[in-house]
Amino acid sequence: MISKSQRAFKKAYLTTVLSFFCICLSAISGFAQDKKAKSLLDEVTAKVRSYNNISIEFKYSLQNSRENVNQESKGSVILEGDKYLLNFMGTTKLFDGKKVYTIVPEDEEVSISKYDDNDSNAITPSKMLTFFNSGYKYYWDILQNVKGRKIQYIKLVPTSSKDQRKEVLLGIDVQTKHIYNMIESGKNGTKTTLTVNSFKTNQPLSKNQFTFVASKYPNYYINKLD
Repeated sequence: MISKSQRAFKKAYLTTVLSFFCICLSAISGFAQDKKAKSLLDEVTAKVRSYNNISIEFKYSLQNSRENVNQESKGSVILEGDKYLLNFMGTTKLFDGKKVYTIVPEDEEVSISKYDDNDSNAITPSKMLTFFNSGYKYYWDILQNVKGRKIQYIKLVPTSSKDQRKEVLLGIDVQTKHIYNMIESGKNGTKTTLTVNSFKTNQPLSKNQFTFVASKYPNYYINKLD
């Protein structure tokens, strides 16, 4: 069994990771206040919208030199419209368009909750579009050469003083117009980085790809939250 603090950390990680991939799949033309940034983000939006589905393998790292924390994890996610299947830190999170299923093998537990469109904390690609349409200032940032790839960064700065994030850097591959990484810097010195290792599109998916099958978890406790 995992402790309450471990559960809290895992929930925070899952939320951050989902937020990033929701950005990848949603229209993000509302991001920009800078003409160059808007032009690039519009290209990213058009490219992403042309895909039926996206399959991504990624690396997630968290660092805080003040607290002597340095953690890394790997995961994968499949996105199709608002539906997603995320595997990360030993947990599977599935959204079938109506309900969210969180499967934790370590606890032999499945939590099921309804998706509430009015919940500001609910995460889906379309919801992330609304979230990022306000609350940030955006700036054209540095261009880096990463293993022969040109990565252009756009800096997002929260306008609310209550936001615990100092800034977010969104890295975009100039050639493919795919999002390469996201670097989030917190006011408490924490730095989280999510890097895309593999980006595949229009993969053949099972018709049950986003369907929860209870019979696969015969000994699990099914926790219906609502």
